Amino acid sequence: MGAIERNGYRFEPEYSVVEQNGAIHVYHKGEFLEEVKFSFQGKYPELDQIENLVDKYCDEHGIE
Repeated sequence: MGAIERNGYRFEPEYSVVEQNGAIHVYHKGEFLEEVKFSFQGKYPELDQIENLVDKYCDEHGIE
């Protein structure tokens, strides 16, 4: 699963299959801003789940 870029922001997901959790690291112009944590079921998080989390983050922070 690769990074997602939106309007100068970069969202880099990482996850642990063993622990069934993950995080999306948020960067703006190369500077780390925060980590958005999530959990999932199965062998890996679904791409739709990651994209929905990024969409929600963008909506909450006024990122187009």
